[in-house]
This record gives sequence, structure tokens and C-alpha cells, in this order.
Amino acid sequence: MPTYTALTTLPGQDQAEALGDAMERLDPEPTGVGVFEMEDGSGLWEIGGYFTEEPDETGLALLAAAFGAKPFAVSELPQTDWVAKVRRELTPVKGGRFFVYGSHDADQVPEGSEPLLIEAAMAFGTGHHGTTLGCLETLDAMIEDGTARTPVLDVGCGTAVLAMAAARVLDGPVVASDIDEVAVEVAKANLAANGLSERVTCVEAAGLGHPDIAAHAPYRLVLANILKAPLIDLAPDIAGALETGGHAVLSGLLLRQADEVIEAYDAAGMQLRSRREISGWATLCLEKV
Repeated sequence: MPTYTALTTLPGQDQAEALGDAMERLDPEPTGVGVFEMEDGSGLWEIGGYFTEEPDETGLALLAAAFGAKPFAVSELPQTDWVAKVRRELTPVKGGRFFVYGSHDADQVPEGSEPLLIEAAMAFGTGHHGTTLGCLETLDAMIEDGTARTPVLDVGCGTAVLAMAAARVLDGPVVASDIDEVAVEVAKANLAANGLSERVTCVEAAGLGHPDIAAHAPYRLVLANILKAPLIDLAPDIAGALETGGHAVLSGLLLRQADEVIEAYDAAGMQLRSRREISGWATLCLEKV
């Protein structure tokens, strides 16, 4: 599957962040958007998006003009042997009691840890990204204080690393869902590799309307490491799927996006209980009150 990038620059953090937000509403949608201050002393900010479909260059041109940015440079990334690359560069990650590793590092699993095997061919969502690591560390803290309870729902599960972490430690139903068919296949393969296929129900679903998701509601814990826009859109549904006193752990958020998500969940009857920041990314834990 080809991957495309669209990059531009403009001066000023506020304008750059506003442009980044606007990019998330493009059709086709980017799989990720980043906004970073350039380190060359120019005062410019770089705004970039990744796409799995060729982006709408007319829409990008209109956005650039509207925000006073340079025209977007659109490129198709060269095909790379990502499995070989990941095997070279992917090192194990420890997030609280959880140890995320590839089979090539099986001899490094620490005694007493909760091991989570993610093969190199299925490496998106391994714990290296600040959002996944933030979720693992938050989940670990909730297990420690007794607030992590089943049933658990992992929305936008990707590799299912969060669902597997919950299933490793908690007794009771765990459901993992993703809107993408390939992600569901990857999740099921990882569940099988970790001996957790019987512990986690994995479904392809957009939103929370799937019968297998509804069957286990109300949930005591919802995990959602996705993006700001879908997190906000799902706020009423996630709050509605939780029992009173239940928790949601949310990530996929740049630091600047966290407050807007907190506001959306506050309006849905949820209050912020903790906030974790790792490498420019925020992970939120909220409770239904």
C-alpha cells in the first residue's frame, strides 16, 4: 500500500496548529498529522500529514492559501522492507509492568513482567510511540490502584496491544475493535501469538454499535488511542457505554489538543482524573460521574 506525505511551513504556532486541525478534516483523511517547530532558528513551523490514499492536492492548495502557508509538497514514500527495518530498529519497551517486544528479543523478557509479543511485520502500536506508552503506563497505574476493571473495550485497537495488556492482568470480558479490516486481522494474529484469542473478542466496527460491543456494555474501562477528531465525535457514545464510576483512557493527542477533548468529555458527563505527557503526546484518564 503506498504512503503519501504532504508538508508545508508557516510562521507562528497558532496558525500552524489551526492548519494541522484543518488537515484532519480532509477527504481522504490523513492517518496522522504533526505540527512541529523547526530547529533551524527560522521561526517556522512544519505541518505534515501522512496518507494511505493520494491526497487531494486541490484541497491542500486551498488550505495553504487560507492559512498563509507555503504550497504543500506532496510526495509518495518509496517502498521499504519495513519488516527488516523494524527488526533492526525496534527495541523492547517497558510500560509499567508490561514489556512489549518482538520475537527476535524474546530472550530479553524480564522475569515478573507481563510480556506482549508484537511481531515486526505488525509493528504499528508497539509501545514505542508516546501515545501507546502513555496508555500502558496509565493502565498499569489503574491496575495498581484498583480502578482498572472489566468489562474492557479497546476502540481503534490497531495491533491490540492495549487489549492484550488488559487481558493479561484483568479477569473478565475484553473487546477490541477497529474500523480497518487489516488492523483487525493484525490484532487477531497478535492475540493468537500471545495465547489470548479466547480472552479477547476482536471485531471490525465503526463506532460502538456492533452487537458484540453492545453485548458487554456497560463497560468499566474504555481504551481509545486514536485521533482528536474521532475521540471528540465518540465522546457521547463512549460515555454512554460506561457505567457510572467507569473510566476512559484516551490518547492519540498532541499536547495542544488535550483540552478540547477534555471539554468534549466533560460535556458528556466525564471528569479528568489524570493526565500523562510523553514526548509531546498526552494521555488522559477520565471518570464517568
